[in-house]
Amino acid sequence: MEIKQVQVNLTANGATPAVPWSGGVGTVATWGTFGGGTVALQMSVDNGATWMNVDRSGESYVTFTAAGNGGFQLGLCLLRFNLTGATSPNVWVSL
Repeated sequence: MEIKQVQVNLTANGATPAVPWSGGVGTVATWGTFGGGTVALQMSVDNGATWMNVDRSGESYVTFTAAGNGGFQLGLCLLRFNLTGATSPNVWVSL
């Protein structure tokens, strides 16, 4: 199953529901009012027991404190967005 597009509005700190990723290249976009928060794309390879931010060699292309976009390439996993440190956020994320 390949994800075509998932769009979620984050209005509080916390994680979105997990979605399956069948592997391959993907893009992420964020926009809205971040309220000082950080949105990170996270992955799990153990069916949601452990979550980690998506990065490459310590550099993140899919962690945002303002509107932006980035790309990633991953194998089979679960994906979610996690918002932390925000006050009065209204952030849209798209995968």
